[in-house]
Amino acid sequence: MGKRLLLFILTNILVMTTIVIVWSLITTYTGISGSFEAEGTVLGIDYVSLMVFSILVGFAGSFISLWISRWMAKKMMKVKVLDPDGALSGYERAVVEKVHRFSRAAGLTHMPQVGIYQSREVNAFATGPSKKRSLVAVSTGLLESMDDAAVEGVIAHEVAHVANGDMVTMTLLQGIVNTFVVFFSRIVAIVVSRFVRSELQMIVQFAAIIVFQILFSILGSIVVSAYSRHREYHADRGGADLAGRDKMAHALRSLKSYVDRAKLNDHTDDSAIQTMKINGKRGMMSLFSSHPDLDDRIARLEQR
Repeated sequence: MGKRLLLFILTNILVMTTIVIVWSLITTYTGISGSFEAEGTVLGIDYVSLMVFSILVGFAGSFISLWISRWMAKKMMKVKVLDPDGALSGYERAVVEKVHRFSRAAGLTHMPQVGIYQSREVNAFATGPSKKRSLVAVSTGLLESMDDAAVEGVIAHEVAHVANGDMVTMTLLQGIVNTFVVFFSRIVAIVVSRFVRSELQMIVQFAAIIVFQILFSILGSIVVSAYSRHREYHADRGGADLAGRDKMAHALRSLKSYVDRAKLNDHTDDSAIQTMKINGKRGMMSLFSSHPDLDDRIARLEQR
């Protein structure tokens, strides 16, 4: 799920930046006023117009990111989508059957697409613009490293994300964050541009908007990551309801065991552990972690 969240945030930043660049080009070559400056106000800014613009751009960025999320995940992760009616190997058929079984148990009326991608990392993710157009994908590393009970726990967890509508909720939250990012980046850029000569103000303002929008988007991802950590506990509970608490706890312990072994192996690429997003980070970096610490997740699940 951490991989999917990272793709969503990066896509969102790229989409928003593209919208702002296109808007700037339109206002430059058509003569439309896009400065949001107004006399007689604090800092000389038309705050109402700027807020309306920020809401439109902010939510456009998040909903476009949501709309292309499944397609983007397939392309970026090179996911092989499994056709339930096609010729599948034994382990491919088993993955499809698990996803469909848990999806029916969760009350989903449309079965998610099921995919497998080649990677040594022990990971799985769920994405898609809606419950009707979702994707559940697992890595070959997960299938090779875990026993059947643990795989069921992981898949049940990802199906729970789909059933909970986490992608839509995340999109709404990202839209709110985007709105403030666009709003404050414009204000700061306008203020910064006033410290240079008038003939350079437009160029400086444009560059400042891009820089501060990316910077504020990164800071805004702290809020998104905090919510992501919260919903992981919810998905753990959902996975326990679907597969059984023992299998869900066993899956988390298996992930913990894999991480511990990887840390002890001097030849293991640490980036492979980081990309799993399943080992809670420490210190300041924990603010950007999409998943809580595994020990905490196991403890909360066992205390139900």
